[in-house]
Amino acid sequence: MKRLLNTLYVTTPGSYLSKEGEAIEVRREDGGRTLVPLIALEGLVAFGSVGASPHVLGHCAEKGISVGFLSDAGRFVMRVEGPVSGNVLLRRAQYRAADDPARAASVTRNVLAGKLANQRTVLRRHRRDHEDPTGALAAAEEAIGRALTQLDRPFSADWGVDQLRGVEGDAAAAYFRAFAAMIRREEPEWRMAGRSRRPPLDRVNALLSFLYTLLTHDVRGALEAVGLDPQAGFLHTDRPGRPSLVLDLVEEFRAPFADRLALTLINRQELGPDDFEIGETGAVALAPDARKAVLVAYQKRKKEELNHPFLNEKLPFGLMWHAQARLLARHLRGDLDAYPPFLWK
Repeated sequence: MKRLLNTLYVTTPGSYLSKEGEAIEVRREDGGRTLVPLIALEGLVAFGSVGASPHVLGHCAEKGISVGFLSDAGRFVMRVEGPVSGNVLLRRAQYRAADDPARAASVTRNVLAGKLANQRTVLRRHRRDHEDPTGALAAAEEAIGRALTQLDRPFSADWGVDQLRGVEGDAAAAYFRAFAAMIRREEPEWRMAGRSRRPPLDRVNALLSFLYTLLTHDVRGALEAVGLDPQAGFLHTDRPGRPSLVLDLVEEFRAPFADRLALTLINRQELGPDDFEIGETGAVALAPDARKAVLVAYQKRKKEELNHPFLNEKLPFGLMWHAQARLLARHLRGDLDAYPPFLWK
């Protein structure tokens, strides 16, 4: 099993990255510098106006260290990677499965089973610990339960991936209608009217979008590490430049990892309304100092240990998507009859 290493987040504007021996040197505009050993890194993420030498980018590519560049607001800009090292036989199996309606529907159904079950668990945990005076959480839990039942419908010519996407869309709408009820802050700044993105239009959505971007970066690295093509997915349709398989696998971890972390940061008052910036167009983004605090919490969350439901092995949360990538590869190779989704307990 892969060892959980660190991700270096560079958030200071004007920083410049270069190679110093077997370390990355982060040089700041004020003259300060930090050395980070390469051996301890699995990823590097730079925010905003951060520069990097071709030498350090090339060395990271050789070492298998993923390098991502995000905007100041945390929107994905680009990713730098070395030569494709994927297993050609595994990728051929992946493409065949994606082109086979029944197999694509099977993988899609199991991904969605994991996603919906984990959303329901988030709702149930909140109802266990807090009151549900409006009944919003109970209603969302029932809607997701009905959606899970629909997933068991046998595949046919008129029931496949497209219909499964419709089931997922209805369940997601119910979940995010109830999400605001899990926010236990009274300030009007924490109100949320459903899910909004590109751009996020309130503080809660800005935090969720930021966490989803970080999660997407990490999940992509896990899929590439086992040799899968991150762009050829099952649930998400193919589109040039879109990492569809990454988005597929992210679905299982949005609720238990990112959504729970967002609720913790808000409800424990680790973030305040002033930790966000509102642009002229109404787009909301985390302020620089708050972004650093969220990154620390994100890394801490990755180190929390829990039991993997299928492997029955205790792992840090940050290795769960690596485990799922391996299980998906085993299914596509024919070693597992079905893809076992991640189910959070």
